Parts: sequence; structure tokens; C-alpha cells
Amino acid sequence: MSLKFGTSGLRGLSADLVGSPSFVYAAAFSKYLLDEGLAGPGSRVLIGYDFRESSPAIAANVKRAVRSAGMIPVDCGTLPTPALAFYGIKLGAASMMVTGSHIPADRNGIKFYLPTGEIGKADEQAITALADGIQAPGSLEGEATSEDHGAEAVALFLQRNRSLLAEGALKGLKVGVYQHSTVARDMLAEILEFYGAQTVLLGRSEEFIPVDTEAVSAETRAALREWARAHELDAIVSADGDGDRPLVADETGEPVNGDICGLLVALFLKANRVVTPVTSNSGIDAKISGKVVRTKVGSPFVISGMDAETGSADARIVGFEANGGTLTASEFEVAGGVLAPLPTRDCFLPILAVLATTVQSGLPLSKVTASLGLNATAADRLQEFPQEKSAAIMAWLSADEGNVASFVEPVGTPASVNALDGMRITLEDGSVMHFRPSGNAPEMRCYVEASDVETCNRLLERGLGLLVSFDQDAAA
Repeated sequence: MSLKFGTSGLRGLSADLVGSPSFVYAAAFSKYLLDEGLAGPGSRVLIGYDFRESSPAIAANVKRAVRSAGMIPVDCGTLPTPALAFYGIKLGAASMMVTGSHIPADRNGIKFYLPTGEIGKADEQAITALADGIQAPGSLEGEATSEDHGAEAVALFLQRNRSLLAEGALKGLKVGVYQHSTVARDMLAEILEFYGAQTVLLGRSEEFIPVDTEAVSAETRAALREWARAHELDAIVSADGDGDRPLVADETGEPVNGDICGLLVALFLKANRVVTPVTSNSGIDAKISGKVVRTKVGSPFVISGMDAETGSADARIVGFEANGGTLTASEFEVAGGVLAPLPTRDCFLPILAVLATTVQSGLPLSKVTASLGLNATAADRLQEFPQEKSAAIMAWLSADEGNVASFVEPVGTPASVNALDGMRITLEDGSVMHFRPSGNAPEMRCYVEASDVETCNRLLERGLGLLVSFDQDAAA
């Protein structure tokens, strides 16, 4: 079975999830809610899904599981994950989002939300243990009836985003919206136009296209550059499949790194507590007037870090990941009043904050990001990289510091090593190479940081090369 919890939710092959496993895990979550007193018989459980071909069938199994547990499934349709989570928090209802986020179309997943927000690692373990003892019914045929609250969920999230900026805050901007197959595509255009931006709709697809905002493909980069040139755009925005990670490109079509988007949100909201994984740009710490907490990769770890900071009465807490997904754990005063906390990844807040910052500065977006004075960063992944090889690399690097030095010798000499999540190696020249295997897919990621873009790109290429050329047998 391919199913496994990763950095955010359950993931696996679509062919597995379309069958009984999706019922089993949804039933396990339902039982967990009941056992922990987080829901009772007759409670509503919200269900959303993305545009993947397999998602409606998986969502139908989720509805059947909820109803079999004695609760009421509520269909919220195709909508962004943060919109579903925000609606659930507002109603005090648990929810499940059927999505594989940015991963290929032959895979899918389920994200789980308590009435207070996204589940944590302890919740994942409890749900997994319960799933081991649940048997799906012999047949999953038949209608999966449910209430329909899609319009209400979308309206509430639109209202939230319409309160963030002042009226006409984006007037004068011409923004491309790369729509592809993200569930955020129509809402993004609507919100941008609400604030006065002129939008150009680009690349809409009825076939699912996986867009990884942390490792933007060469094909997507080429399209962004061409669209920016052809339409004379000030920026291009998009999101991953379920709309919890932003993709923002500047006026040249060059993507803005997600951690830079997160930093701009923190500065825009005047946050004094920032929680972000160790993979985010190391220069962020110096830009925040307050405390910066570094965590492992994954929204559950960021949320745990934010929760630890909520004890201070004056805490203004923002969390973000290197993929740009941005979370809030406290209220913020904004143009339209008070922005309520949303402790799950969201693509809308960073997109709007980045564009508003651009307008306020009077500079092109590329100049705004350059003015931060941070090192260049880049990331990419090796797909279909055997998980056994990933595990062997990490075990070998962790076994001895001499192995680390030997591994990176073709590139440089290590000055320090951080093994909080994967292996983050700072070289003597100040550049960084960070190797980290995916938690639930046959992928190996490499993150790099250097003084300039050209050096950064060379370092990334060489880092990926080190992974490919690793001799597993020789290291055994």
C-alpha cells in the first residue's frame, strides 16, 4: 500500500485511494473525532476536493465513511484548502480536503482538519492506529448523499480576503493569473479585480497539471517569461492544485521564492514572531524585529512552533514555508478591520501582501525583492528517485561527519551541519546545500543558498549531481 502521512496530510497513489483505503482513513478520522469529544453523533463534517480526476470518487468514499460514523457529511465542492479550513473554524466543524496538492496526477491525498484547524503529528499517529483496526464494507457502491455548503464556504473566504487591503489597493497593476488546474483560479482573479488590478487569464486547463511552487519546472518558467513579455505584466500569480501554496513571478516572469513571499507577509503585517522551517532563507532572521523560530519541514511543525508562541499577549505570529504557504496564529489589524487567525497554509494572503507591497513601494517587484538584500536561493527535486536510495544517502551522511565532507568534497568544505530535517550543510564560503528526501513520494529535494543567482544555480546543479552519482553499494 502506498499511503503515508507526509508534510501535510495523507498521500498515496490515486489507484489506492479510490478504493477502500479512503473510506478506512476517513472512518478512522471520524472515530477519532468522536473518541476525543471533538464531534458528536449528528455533527457536520465538511468535505472539499480539488480538480484531479480521482478526487470526486475519493470524496464520495469520505462522505460514506462520515455517514457510517453517525455524522453528517457536508459537500463544499471544489475550493481552496484554506477556504475549507477557514469555514470549518468558523462553524466549529471538522473537515477533510481531498487533494494531492502539487504532486503528480497519478497520486492524491486527504488533508484532515479539527474544528480548531489542521491536525498535528500526534493526531496523525492516532488516526493511523485507528485505521489499522477498521474494515471497509464489501461494497462502496451507491449514492453518497450530503448537504451542500460550497457557496457559503467560498463566500466567507472571499469576505476575509476583501478585508485585507484598502479599496483600490492594486489599481494600476496588470497581473497575469496562471489558472491551470488550481481550485484557486477563479477566486484569485475575482479578488485581484476587486482591488482594482487588471487581470490577464493564462493557461487554464481542464486536465490536471501538477504545479510545485517550491521547484518550478523549466517548462513553467519558460511560459512565465513569455507571458510576462507578451502581455507586459507587472506580476504573474498562481497556486498549487489545492490553493495553499502561492506562485508569484515578477515583471520578468522570474518566480519569487516562497520564503521571500512569506517574509514580505510578515513585514506587511508587522509580525514580531515568525515560525519557518530550516529550509527557508537563512537571512530572514535579521529582517524580523522580533523572534524567528526554525522548525522541521511541514505545516504541522510550523503550527506547533506557532502554538508555542501564543502565550505572549502582544505576539503577532506569522508562519510560512519555503513553498510560500503562509499561516497566521494571531489577529492582525488590517485595512478592513481584524484579520482572524488561519493556522493552515494559504496562497491568498502572500499573493495580496506581495502585490500590495509592490504598489506601496512604487518599484517593480524584482526591485522589491532585491531590496531585501538576501542571498539567492533555489530548490529542485529528483523525481522517481528510489526511496531506498534516499534513505541510504541520509543514513550514510548521518553516520559520520567525514562522510559529509567526502560527499560535498567536489563542491567545497563543510563549515557546519544542521540535521534538524535532512542534512543542511553550510560550506566555508557561506553557501548552503540542503538535502532532504520526500516523506511520502519517491523524490529527493535539494535546496541551495549562495551570494548570487548564477552561483546558486550552479550549486543546485552540482548538488543534484551528487545525489544522482551516489554509489549506494560502495557506501553500504
